[in-house]
Amino acid sequence: MTNNKDFPLVSIITPSFNQVEFIEETILSVLEQDYPNIEYIIVDGGSTDGSVEIIKKHSDRIAWWVSEEDEGQSDAINKGMKRAKGEFVAWLNSDDIYLAGTISQAISALQLDPELGLVYADLNSINTDGKIFNTNHYQQYELLDLLAMRIIGQPTVFMRKSVLDKVGKISSEFDYLMDHHLWIRMFQQAKSRYVPGIWASARFHSSAKNVDAAESFIADAEKIFDFALNQNDLRALTIKNRYYIDAGRQCFNAHYWLDSGNPQKALESYRHAFLNNPKMALKHWKRIFFAVLESFGIKSLRRWAYKDHE
Repeated sequence: MTNNKDFPLVSIITPSFNQVEFIEETILSVLEQDYPNIEYIIVDGGSTDGSVEIIKKHSDRIAWWVSEEDEGQSDAINKGMKRAKGEFVAWLNSDDIYLAGTISQAISALQLDPELGLVYADLNSINTDGKIFNTNHYQQYELLDLLAMRIIGQPTVFMRKSVLDKVGKISSEFDYLMDHHLWIRMFQQAKSRYVPGIWASARFHSSAKNVDAAESFIADAEKIFDFALNQNDLRALTIKNRYYIDAGRQCFNAHYWLDSGNPQKALESYRHAFLNNPKMALKHWKRIFFAVLESFGIKSLRRWAYKDHE
């Protein structure tokens, strides 16, 4: 790619393992960006499905890549971050894609305010064929919102490397919410900004983490709560807002219980959320309604309403 010193270097890391069906679209979504100074790094975990051949096909435009056994996604991202030389960094999983102009918009937002540690935007959900079935709209969140499990779309996040270096590497303790854990630590160190607009698409398919192991997200949410209670800088905030945080955590749990086919457990989580913060729980009235229906075996309505990707 063009090395234009008028534009700060941006490092994009793609962790990958056996995603031959999607990885080329991911690669091209990075390489075809209009931003002129990108360092693209791909960390493959030893794929055996043809992914490596696709990476080699584009290797002349990739700053560095490797294909070797690793300890999972967090390890792969950390390996890429260690190599990254950019003033700004992001990672894009090998089944997700950037929209046109994303990197230019993100870096422009970061440059407007040197105190920003990260920026993020809205996120499309797409199916195997790339068809959009939902758009996740976010807003400006504060640290308390993240502790209450208000989730940011990871593929849309761009970070200032100096702030990332302060908080340290991604924790391998979190298999599913390592990104959320990282955002919390970065929110402690610097300002963040939500930028209206859609920057990326996250792909949902049968082997994706967000589908295949939905229930396991709940275990990581519990770890997030324990982390906050046991972290000196977060303990007072967590205790003071415990009911609000617990309501958010229960709503988060309910979302994944419902998606993993456990509407009764989803309703129980929503009940706990309502007892802690009725206003928050009632914002999820549609999913509560679907959970009630699905507890009686009526599943088709939610699939129709959300244009389900299944």
